Amino acid sequence: MTTITSPHNPRVKNALRLRDRRHREKQGRILIDGARELRRAIEAGVGLDELFVCEPRCTSDDARAILARLDQLGAEILHVAEPVFARLAFGQRAEGLLAVAEPPRTSLDQLTLPPQPLVAVLEHVEKPGNIGAVLRSADAAGVSAVIVADAGTDLFNPNAIRASLGTIFRVPLCEATPAETLAWLRHRRLAIFAARVDGSVPYTAVDYVGGAAIVLGSEAAGLSDAWSADDIQAVRLPMLGIADSLNVSVTAAILFYEALRQRTTIENEV
Repeated sequence: MTTITSPHNPRVKNALRLRDRRHREKQGRILIDGARELRRAIEAGVGLDELFVCEPRCTSDDARAILARLDQLGAEILHVAEPVFARLAFGQRAEGLLAVAEPPRTSLDQLTLPPQPLVAVLEHVEKPGNIGAVLRSADAAGVSAVIVADAGTDLFNPNAIRASLGTIFRVPLCEATPAETLAWLRHRRLAIFAARVDGSVPYTAVDYVGGAAIVLGSEAAGLSDAWSADDIQAVRLPMLGIADSLNVSVTAAILFYEALRQRTTIENEV
């Protein structure tokens, strides 16, 4: 077993370039940092090209589980010294594993929905941490799919992966234009609810039990005019203080769990 000891190694330098969106798009590759995130990517069938391993730092249960199946991953295993891994790792999260992988690619037509699905739509959300946080809530609340319309960032930005705790690999996810997304929702006859500060009805006063879509926009610009049609219900959250809006991930969690509450109530009554 050969261990890479220099941060100037070409493989290390190429992986470091993937921190930049331009290089991720150019190479068609992403970075997965963190043992928990990597384990969830593996469980979801994400294809790994390279896996940088620093065994002294692989102390968590997730890391040890991955080490136990290295020969099954189909990735090139690159052992690195601790100083090298410190360069590869993001911030203080030096958990001993970092992968270069192929990003999952799903189109609208490939999404498989259950009966009466709950779909989340994010329009032009720019901060990858917000996308990751929304996906984490979507996973927890049983959202059927997340569609990112007019993305303000690449979906598999390392910060989005980290903020999602790896749920980005579990929740059905795809990217499309607002027009494509709206046509897809209408074709499936989903009730569409757009979260707006000036929404006409409280978010608790609508019915999310049937097939439904919850649409959220960026904090800076809100939703575009595409989501102002007659067949789209604008809903609002009460704002009793001086702030005029919530973080998009907080709004998403509130709406997702209201939908879950309504659906769980109906199930318990049947």
